[in-house]
Amino acid sequence: MLFAGPWLIGFVALVVYPLLASLIWSFCRYDLLSPPKFVGLANYQRLVDELSRGEAFGQALWNTGYFAVVSVPLSIVLGIALAVMLSWKVRGQAVFRTIFFLPSVMPVVATSVLWMWLLDPQDGLINELLGLIGIPHQAWFNSISEAAWPPAWWHGQGGMGSKDGLVLMSLWGVGNFMIIYLAAIGDIPAELYEAAELDGAGAGRRFWHITRPLLSPVIFFNLIMGLIQAVQAFTQVYIVSEGSGAPAGASLLLSLHLFLSAFKDLDMGYASAMAWVLFLVVLIATWALFGSSRSWVHYRSGGR
Repeated sequence: MLFAGPWLIGFVALVVYPLLASLIWSFCRYDLLSPPKFVGLANYQRLVDELSRGEAFGQALWNTGYFAVVSVPLSIVLGIALAVMLSWKVRGQAVFRTIFFLPSVMPVVATSVLWMWLLDPQDGLINELLGLIGIPHQAWFNSISEAAWPPAWWHGQGGMGSKDGLVLMSLWGVGNFMIIYLAAIGDIPAELYEAAELDGAGAGRRFWHITRPLLSPVIFFNLIMGLIQAVQAFTQVYIVSEGSGAPAGASLLLSLHLFLSAFKDLDMGYASAMAWVLFLVVLIATWALFGSSRSWVHYRSGGR
């Protein structure tokens, strides 16, 4: 207990107490300057009203969902693709691995400033590259557009907006996931690939029937972690939107909306209620993913 005491004190003071305090404050009107005043379910009713009107919390929830649904699958696909290519035995393999991993260890602030330059609507390098293949310049962080359905930006309408820029920024740091996939690929027995090749399986079939199933536990882990990271994304959003969620709230993710509500508007009760709703959303999403994992996550021992 003597050695575990400092950790226990920190756990109670920095985890247990804030959790209980935020739960209590979610039922109160609290501006950090005067004592909390109990208001029942008023904060949660406000969240429901904003959700139904698509304002504030509703808009932030939509932005966060869009960001998570687009960025997490793309990071998984890109991470696996990079890991597979970097597992090939080629000259300079270690150099290529280092190059692709370096962006993930760069400071978030420096990365955000870099991407603000790359995605500049007028002089950004990304727009110049898009212009080479006939795609009009995109407004990126100056636009509220979304590149979901259908991509009418081929004709200069709509286009890539602020949330799409945030997605590209998140893919910049895919090196963390790539390293995990690379380690998992290196752990797959070479005999499986040799046996499949002797049976006439090509590279595509070997990947689909050997690499993909044996990577599924790692994919599942990165899917959960990616979801949590997407919901908690804050620093890069704060920098590119100058702390406001601009333009017109298009980049207002839940983490930023919660921060502004608590420490700018001093509405800690509303922010605490939002935090608990966000916790429940992530909990339900994680529970659903664990339930679905029985049908697509395969372990080498034969269990699921």
